[in-house]
Parts: sequence; structure tokens; C-alpha cells
Amino acid sequence: MTRPPTRPVPLSGPRFQTDPAGLYRQIRGEHGAVAPVVLDGDVPAWLVLGYRELHQVTSDPVLYSRDSELWNQWDRIPADWPLLPMIGRKQPSILYTVGERHRERARVVSDALEAIDPFVLKERAERFADELIDAICARGSCDIIAEYAMLLPVRVLASVYGFSDEEGPGLVTAMNDMINGQEGALEGQRHLGASMGALLAAKSAAPGDDVASRMLANTAGFTAEEVAQDLMVMMAAGHQPSADWIGNSLRLMLTDDRFAASLSGGRHSVAEAMNEVLWEDTPTQNVAGRWASRDTHLGGRLIGRGDLVLLGVAAANSDPQVRTDAGALTGGNNAHLSFGHGEHRCPFPAQEVAETIARTGIEVLLDRLPDVDLAVAEDALTRRPSPWLRGLTALPVTYTPTPALGAPR
Repeated sequence: MTRPPTRPVPLSGPRFQTDPAGLYRQIRGEHGAVAPVVLDGDVPAWLVLGYRELHQVTSDPVLYSRDSELWNQWDRIPADWPLLPMIGRKQPSILYTVGERHRERARVVSDALEAIDPFVLKERAERFADELIDAICARGSCDIIAEYAMLLPVRVLASVYGFSDEEGPGLVTAMNDMINGQEGALEGQRHLGASMGALLAAKSAAPGDDVASRMLANTAGFTAEEVAQDLMVMMAAGHQPSADWIGNSLRLMLTDDRFAASLSGGRHSVAEAMNEVLWEDTPTQNVAGRWASRDTHLGGRLIGRGDLVLLGVAAANSDPQVRTDAGALTGGNNAHLSFGHGEHRCPFPAQEVAETIARTGIEVLLDRLPDVDLAVAEDALTRRPSPWLRGLTALPVTYTPTPALGAPR
């Protein structure tokens, strides 16, 4: 049965920052598993809140395509539309390729990431984490988000991609400027693009044991520009969600008595906290997007050809039709949709890389600063006002000052 038309929900507002779970429950109660929404500039779209419906969309890449050229709203989109970096047109990256070309491209990415030695990855994550903690450990207080979580993932990713350690800090600045939309966002994008181009030129001349060299060596006929685009997508997709995964997990561990043992070295609780975050406080809240290749029905809604369909990951993870609070989290249940589903999901090797970086980052911090404690009341913590990626704006903590590694004690 098709639902009657209802007033669209603005995909903006303070509740995405303060109470997204309650907002998703309200939208589901008023609109069902698929809700009409409007983006910046009153641009219409559909938000899929149901777990089964989201599974259906991501399982059918022909009907619900990643080809943004299908969008029936392009004539309404101005050149300065703020969501263009997220919903781009004619972008050459893996995000917007479809069919066999996408599958081949995804295989190249997966193979290059899967070949990363897990011991080398963990060693580099530990080394960079120690380096960052050395800069703050003697002070007795810091902001974990700005001074740690937002610095670690891109340093590790840059290293395994093939960048030198000396290039890492510049890439951190460029990536964070791009993500935060600061005045330097355009310059950050240029720096990342130029750095990636220089990396690929160097690896073409002298390949190494790194992701960039392995992608260049593939036999699928991809150009250096395509490889550069995919590496930039992988770095952006791996950095911010991993940083938020670190921050959201540490917030949970510092504010929930169930995880108090973790602060004394309980490694098992770190994994439990990280898994719970993927269910209850996932960094990737909503994902754009899919486009209907023909008229169809979904969740009682008539979806028109070319309509934009948004994946409501956080809402689907909390869908009461498929889970209970206890059942979903028992035994590290991985049926959440935080990494996506279907052929456009986050490649499994990329998930493993992100988990290693995030878990190592948390464990090293707790090892080095074992009495770390929240410096403000829990209700004073704030989130970014975004419906897309959910993360803390700051996580101020205190701890007993300790010397840097190798410093005189």
C-alpha cells in the first residue's frame, strides 16, 4: 500500500546534533520506513530509515544506482550548492562508477589494501599514536579530538599509501581543512591533489611496498588520474569516520560505568565499546546517495525515476523491527550497516584497516594515560551540527602528567 503524500522533513537542524536517535524515531513514527526530506535549498530526496528497506536498496545497484547523472534535480542545483562535494556530477572516482567497471575498480582497491601487512599497520599506528601523545603527555590535559583523534588516522593512511613521514603533517592539515570547511579548504584540496599526483609519479618510477604502487601495478587499465581519485576518496573516507570512531568510543568509555575497567587496561572492553558505537553512535549517520533508475515502490512510497535516495544508516541500525538493544550488541554482532552493504559498501580490507587504526589509537592512549578522565560534565560535550557524519567537536580530558617516551624520568 502506498502512503499518502506527507510534508517533507528538513535534513538539518539542532536535533541532528543533540538527539538524532530521538529524531529518527519521530520521523519513523510519522512517515514510516521511507520519509520525504529536503536538503539545503529545498532540494527533495528520500531518507531510508528501515533496516530491511536499506538492505533492499543497497542490494540492487541496478534499480538504485550510484550514477548521479540520473538525478532529476540537476537543473535546480546551483554551482555553489554546499552539498556538491558530497553529491557530485561526473566525478571520476570509484564512488560514482557503476556496473562491471565499478566491480573491477573495487577489486583493485581491495587487493591493494588487503596486501597491507597487519603487523606493519599496527606498528605504524602505534608509532604515530606515541608521537602524538608525546606532544601532550606532560601537560596533564588536552582535547583528544583536536590533538589526537583528528591527527592519527591520516598519518597512518598516508604512510601505508606510500607517503614519507615528513609529508604526513602537511597531509593532516590539508585533510582537516577540507573536512572542516575552513578558509583553507580549497588550498587543502589542492595540496592533497598535488601530493597524490607527485606520489603516483614517484611510485611509477620506483615502486615500493605500498598501496599506491600496488594500485598502479594493476592490469585493469586504470589511468593514473583514476588511481589518484580513488586514493583521495579512500583517504577521506578512512580519516574522518575513523577519527570520529576514536572520539565516540572514548566518550563512551569515559562516561559509561560499564567500560570503567578499560581505563585500567581492559583491552576486551575497548572492542566492545567500539562495536557499540557502530550500533548506537555511528560516525556515518546518513549517506548520499542512490538514484532510482525507474519508477518503483519502497516502504510504501512511490519513488520516481531519478529521485535521490539517502541511506539512513543510524536510523536503520536502531530499527525496532529487526533488533532489540540487548540482542543487537551481544557477542560483537556485526550486522550493523555502518560500513554499508552490497557492492558499494566499504571494502572489507578497508574496514579492517580502519578498525586497526581506531583500536590501536584507543589502546595506546589508555596505556600511556591510564588515569585519563573527562574534564567537563558529560552534558557539556557537543557534536558537529551535521546530519551526515556524527562526531564530537571536542573531548577535553585531564590525566597525571607523564614524560614523553625516551625523556628523562
